[in-house]
Amino acid sequence: MNSLVKIITQYFPLWAVLLSAVAYYFPQGFVDLKTAIVPLLAVIMLGMGMTLTVDDFKRVAEKPGIILIGLLLQFLVMPLTAYIVSLSLGLPLAILTGMILVGASSGGTASNVICYLAKGNVALSITLTLCSTLLAVIAMPALTWLYLGERVPVPVWGMLYTVLKIVIVPVVAGVLVNHFAGEKLKTVKPWLPAVSVLAIVLIIAIVVALNQQRIAEISLLIVTAVILHNLIGLLSGYWVTKWLGHNQQTCRTLAIEVGMQNSGLSVALAIKYFSPLAALPAAIFSIWHNISGSLLASAWARTREKANDK
Repeated sequence: MNSLVKIITQYFPLWAVLLSAVAYYFPQGFVDLKTAIVPLLAVIMLGMGMTLTVDDFKRVAEKPGIILIGLLLQFLVMPLTAYIVSLSLGLPLAILTGMILVGASSGGTASNVICYLAKGNVALSITLTLCSTLLAVIAMPALTWLYLGERVPVPVWGMLYTVLKIVIVPVVAGVLVNHFAGEKLKTVKPWLPAVSVLAIVLIIAIVVALNQQRIAEISLLIVTAVILHNLIGLLSGYWVTKWLGHNQQTCRTLAIEVGMQNSGLSVALAIKYFSPLAALPAAIFSIWHNISGSLLASAWARTREKANDK
């Protein structure tokens, strides 16, 4: 069993790339699974909650400083990076708009999954996602006005409902299950990372299939901009936190939280208030940040396993 779980989790990026390739060339088989994304995320979050306790969240609450650092990096670094990268590459206004929308958005729920698989501080990751979602209600319209001169209404209740449904309720349910039946589930828990990997790989493939036409139309310049944006977010989250003296687990958590955005919201706002072309950066980001995140999660999980073996 352990060897099978290890193969599934260690080669997470490989499965993601392979299934994404299948989804790109045969999208119809995955497009119909669009409605499965939310249940799959909920299953992952439930499993994640089963590895957590109330004390994990208490420890996070005792250190509000790290939450503040994460939020500052999220809403200062990401929109500014989007603006600088876009101007440096000479991207057209519509693409610049899409980049800013991605940069100004809150952390995505996928970041919690990647953090879990990377052996990060999951309680901190979930707390940051919730806090950035709440703050995005004010920050996102303010930042789009600052960088674009446009006021973009943010669907407040829709965002909060999504986080409540996909993150908070399943995680709380998982924590309760762990509290009352943790001992009885000892044989199940080792399988949870493998289940999460398979679920997130399928989600990535569905996202690829849904964006197949957009992917076929993209230019190398836009892909470069998205990769640079994501990379700077990951690096700043990690190195600023490290420079401030925090441990490795916290550095990894903030790298993932800052680098992975709520690109789904960005797509929706771009199409509603700007143009389909403005949605392109967010569509690419939704695919790329999952791939880069899976690569990081795989590498960091292996690093921690080797450290534990010594």
